[in-house]
Amino acid sequence: GQVTVVSRGQAAMGEAPVEARRYRVTGRVQGVFFRASTARVADSLGLRGHARNLPDGSVEVLAIGTAAALAQLEEFLRRGPPRAQVSGLEQRAEDASDHAGVADFRTG
Repeated sequence: GQVTVVSRGQAAMGEAPVEARRYRVTGRVQGVFFRASTARVADSLGLRGHARNLPDGSVEVLAIGTAAALAQLEEFLRRGPPRAQVSGLEQRAEDASDHAGVADFRTG
């Protein structure tokens, strides 16, 4: 039989590879249901990770999932829920294997 070599973070069934990104959202993003709304969107996209308020008034979002799902989450993060006013979005890629123990999406 043929042996298929699977890269780290990729499932053997031909599924899209899993990526991880950490975002920092700035603007009026606390006290406007940003974390709860982000969690709803992330859950609907099958993402794992968290959304939490930072002391400087921004929101940190860690998201783990496919590139397509992350792109959709990023679209949401750029605008946020109705009462939010997003002024900036920073992101950086992380190694998904560093977050292997993250089972779902949480707010904190």
